[in-house]
Amino acid sequence: MGDRSLSRSDFTYYDIVIVGAGPVGLMLSTCLARLGYRIKHIDNRAEPTPTGRADGIQPRSLDLLRNMGLKSAIMRHKPARVYEVAFWDPAEATRGIVRTGTWASCPAFIDARYPFTTLLHQGLIERVFISDLEKNGVTIQRPWTITGFKSDENENPNYPVEVSLEHTDGTSREIVRAKYLFGGEGARSFVREQLGIGITHKDPIAHVWGVMDGVVKTDFPDIKMKCTIHSEHGSVMVIPRENSMVRLYIQIASSTDPDWNPRKTATAEEVQASAKRIFQPYSIEWERVEWYSVYPIGQGIAGKYTLDHRVFLGGDACHTHSPKAGQGMNTAFLDAQNLAWKIHAVEAGLASRELLKTYEPERREVAENLLSFDNKYAKLFSERLPAAKEVQAASTHTNGHSEDNEFIKTFKESCEFTSGYGVAYGPNALNWSPSHPAQSHLIHPKGTKLRTGRMMANADVTRVVDANIVHLEQEIPWNGSFRIYIFAGKPSVTARALKDLAAHLGEKRSFFGSYLRLDIDSVSHHERYNPHSLFFTICTIFAAARTEIEISRDLPGLLRRYRDLIYADDRWDRRVPNATAAAHAKMGVDEEKGGVVVVRPDGYVGIVTGLVEGTGTIDALNAYFNAFCTKKIIDSKAQL
Repeated sequence: MGDRSLSRSDFTYYDIVIVGAGPVGLMLSTCLARLGYRIKHIDNRAEPTPTGRADGIQPRSLDLLRNMGLKSAIMRHKPARVYEVAFWDPAEATRGIVRTGTWASCPAFIDARYPFTTLLHQGLIERVFISDLEKNGVTIQRPWTITGFKSDENENPNYPVEVSLEHTDGTSREIVRAKYLFGGEGARSFVREQLGIGITHKDPIAHVWGVMDGVVKTDFPDIKMKCTIHSEHGSVMVIPRENSMVRLYIQIASSTDPDWNPRKTATAEEVQASAKRIFQPYSIEWERVEWYSVYPIGQGIAGKYTLDHRVFLGGDACHTHSPKAGQGMNTAFLDAQNLAWKIHAVEAGLASRELLKTYEPERREVAENLLSFDNKYAKLFSERLPAAKEVQAASTHTNGHSEDNEFIKTFKESCEFTSGYGVAYGPNALNWSPSHPAQSHLIHPKGTKLRTGRMMANADVTRVVDANIVHLEQEIPWNGSFRIYIFAGKPSVTARALKDLAAHLGEKRSFFGSYLRLDIDSVSHHERYNPHSLFFTICTIFAAARTEIEISRDLPGLLRRYRDLIYADDRWDRRVPNATAAAHAKMGVDEEKGGVVVVRPDGYVGIVTGLVEGTGTIDALNAYFNAFCTKKIIDSKAQL
């Protein structure tokens, strides 16, 4: 472009420029592409990851991928599934190693749909996202890199970010303007460096790891399981992979070593020789090595995720940690989805720009917790090895009284966190707390089991229109909408309350009626999720058998329009064996009187209210949405 001044017509305009096509960039791009945004997505690699890198998809991430319709494409690659973790330690009586215990990868006290870790190399996962992006008109521009950017709302309030891009061979250059820029280019993020944001290392101890993917021939009995092996010759972590492969992590050096050198390396042959010693008395030989790398790992977190809420960071650009917990890709997915729906809510006119200020505190706290658990995870097995009876106790312990044993307590916390179900967002405008502007005796009624800022509980229900047994939490796909779950209790008890709620939802001064579709009169009869508003999807769940529910009789007109999202809560659940309406019971909602659960577009609970006759329920909901929506309900009676 040279130094000539650029006019408006010289630029190509985008909603967002995304740098980096790893897990975080691809998830963000996929979410926004499905919502119709114009995206410029670049990556400095000529092709997707060919081998190696991240490989673990945790149970919560499988929920997320299923909700996006991507899980089946990933599972077609026949990934390895880890249901149990085995621990091997030095044998007391003989030389070598012996199994000292096993436990479930995702124990029974976690209510997971998929109680296992899925293991598949990152390149195959990337290709699933890339294929979906292409269906929505987005192509990754390769191999291109970012060379500079500036953000100035005074210069251009609508497209304040100017981004300079260049082909990696220097033959082509491009300058574009965008509403947002996202840096998802990993630990050496150019965007982060240009923002002047530093990385704070939480643990002064750093490690150099060797990682090797390959096909092995061995008589080690647990080679198909995830294993942590300690021996007098060192430690290794075993991770089963797709296509008969196995991954081995071997610690090569630590900053606690007297001859510590962060640039210490080792050849593949040296690592194999070390592994052979560690595996004794078992033998191990490599038929082939697909990928091998040596890299230093430190626990670090970015000081900020954004400076102006126009240029954002996510994924490894924000947080680095050891590979032991298998959290990198999973944390990246949630970073991206958290930001995607908030950008959409702002740009589509639902929420004020203040909403974007919740991205950093929500996701940074998760990263802080990840680093804490990563540190605990390492110390748990390096400082004192667990006895087999402790492992067994931890695996079966479900009564909640684990404070007396630090090992059991740490195990439970770690399992909940690493599975993804332990993610908890703190109080803010989205996650109701007693300090929230919305105030009503109906909010968070007595008996509520759901916690705001946490995932909604899993529940099986029967869909009324076709008698299919379905997973309630999966019935609304990822569509950028808030999910309004009306637990309608017994029809004979809640008939008046449902009519009142439906009537008030339809009023223009309600949170729902304020955001009706402009094309509402021409919406297809078959529109399932957003017939009235692009921002809200409604489900109704009755505490009754399917045969007792008549949609035309039991639901008022507005709710009846969501005929495909009406359910009978008539499935038995082992977690609440005595409940007559298990979904109501698991949420802690009154099985006769019902209640309303508002779930954010990313699946986390925002608020729970009672369901009552009159205006109490709508007042509470209006007050909740008033806290962050652009259209305010002035006369809300549940507002501070």
